[in-house]
Amino acid sequence: MVSPELSPALAAVLRRAVARLTDAGVPDPDVDAELLAAFALNTSRGGVQAAAVRGDVLEPDVRGRVEDLVARRVTREPLQHIIGTAPFRHLELRVGPGVFVPRPETEMVAQLAIDALEAAASASPVAVDLGTGSGAIALAMATEVPHARVFAAENSVDAFVWTKENFERVGAANAQLAFIDLEHAFPELDGTVSVVASNPPYVPDAAIPRDPEVRLFDPPVALYGGADGLDVVRILSGVGLRLAHPGGLIVIEHGEWQGESIREILAADGWRSASTHPDLTTRDRATTAIRP
Repeated sequence: MVSPELSPALAAVLRRAVARLTDAGVPDPDVDAELLAAFALNTSRGGVQAAAVRGDVLEPDVRGRVEDLVARRVTREPLQHIIGTAPFRHLELRVGPGVFVPRPETEMVAQLAIDALEAAASASPVAVDLGTGSGAIALAMATEVPHARVFAAENSVDAFVWTKENFERVGAANAQLAFIDLEHAFPELDGTVSVVASNPPYVPDAAIPRDPEVRLFDPPVALYGGADGLDVVRILSGVGLRLAHPGGLIVIEHGEWQGESIREILAADGWRSASTHPDLTTRDRATTAIRP
């Protein structure tokens, strides 16, 4: 008889995985164990749950693959790096080393941009995503507002590899990607843009992210934004004024304590009606303002 500790049954493999992930301090170890098993089995999380209830047994090579994946996650390598994708709204985006992994809280930032784009008076409104990273916000706007024209800028070589792949995979004909720094992005669009969106680096240089997944694996260029974390926000404000038409909206993601400072930056530059918006956890997550 096979001992419970060495049982090849999927349910037992999952229990061992959950225990290892829990000991490593991984948040939501049950979810991660099931998703890693789903990746190894080329099925869905629901498929894994059903197979565990049925009492399915894993072949040795598959069991070894699950255990190898769990061992990587135990080091706190991001789950998204291991399985190669990250969900964002209705999209599945390719991610890995060199690109910031899109977070669920950024989905509400995209929603603010999408709502403004849908409300734009133009039959073909223009949106720009500055520092697009994986392309999450830009591709969400392009696919959810198909009558819009969406332009995305990225200037990190490492990130651009992933951005380009995601644009090709999604295949949104109304989305255009450029490798260019945000200060000089899209001069041909000056004064025509209805929505300027960005999830810039906003962590203060001296701050140390708590989560190892962020601290050890997210690219520093996508995290750190100067002494107060707002260096890039200051640039965004000026670029947004150049790009946006009167009545156009800027949407900037930020940390929960930065809303007031960002409203002050935008107001000082001439933006109007600066307002900070909470995410679903009630933490301040994004600030918007209107171009006069």
